[in-house]
Amino acid sequence: MLDVLGLGPDDEHVYRGLLGRPNSTATSLADLLVLPQAHVDTALSRLVEWGLATRSADEQFTAAPPAMALGALISQRRDGLRMAEHALAAFAEEHRAAMTGDSISDLIEVVTGVDAIRHRFLQVQQAARTQVRSFITAPFVALSPDENTAEPVAIGRGVHFRAVLDRAVLAEPGIIDDAIDSLRRGVQLRVADELPMKLVLADADLGLVPLTVTPDGEPGAVLLHRSGLLDALDALFETVWRTAHPLELSGTGGETESTVELGATGPTDLDRRILALLLAGLTDQTAAAQLGLSPRTLHRRLRHLTDMAGVRTRMQLGGHAVRHGWVGPL
Repeated sequence: MLDVLGLGPDDEHVYRGLLGRPNSTATSLADLLVLPQAHVDTALSRLVEWGLATRSADEQFTAAPPAMALGALISQRRDGLRMAEHALAAFAEEHRAAMTGDSISDLIEVVTGVDAIRHRFLQVQQAARTQVRSFITAPFVALSPDENTAEPVAIGRGVHFRAVLDRAVLAEPGIIDDAIDSLRRGVQLRVADELPMKLVLADADLGLVPLTVTPDGEPGAVLLHRSGLLDALDALFETVWRTAHPLELSGTGGETESTVELGATGPTDLDRRILALLLAGLTDQTAAAQLGLSPRTLHRRLRHLTDMAGVRTRMQLGGHAVRHGWVGPL
């Protein structure tokens, strides 16, 4: 029944077995469901990865509430269909222009080479009057976020910036410090599981879409002017933005393991950054590396936060953190 969401028969069987049986072990589930241990282990790993179950330190598993966990999967599938609809509109616009003999060169400019793409990337932001929106994915082709000199200048003249980061970008070295700097300047950041492309939009007039490398080995991009194709990309950004997770990283950074203290009555700035990164989908190891902590220190702080919140699982901690304003809303 749940195969339309990407779950296999074993995944669904194990999830049903977990419902109403919190803190079950893989062995007990295998006995209960009469399934091979290896099948149960694989299903549990997938359920934890998708947020349908949580794993405790002593390898006990608990099913996530169906309304929340399955609802999220349904929303992702629905959003995927919307993105496909927007792509269809974009393809239809390209076909219409080609068939009617419109000068496509008036709407699309092909840009080749790192230097040319970098120049156009900065120009698009400089041309913006009210807002710049972007999808940020790795690897960085023309320049990294910390090299984007046009952003602070545009913000200084009142341009509003919104960016969606591909979750994989958060593992890039130094990206958290760059994100904190952008947030301080007023940039709104959100995180998506996976983005379909790199993208920069200036108002509703210009769009830059980096492409794969050319046969000659050089990166390429297209600069789009106002058109139906640009309208489709505009709608695509807003669709992804609505479903992406807000990224809020408070504090000034720079703490080290020897200088930070556990908050007595509430989370510290470092605690809030830990929670924000984990809620955004980073692994413990990646979050610790980005914050300059050892995994052991990160786990110690999470245990302290769990005790402070009076909960037992990370899923419960995440819900408590959102409800009590420790991190931004989901």
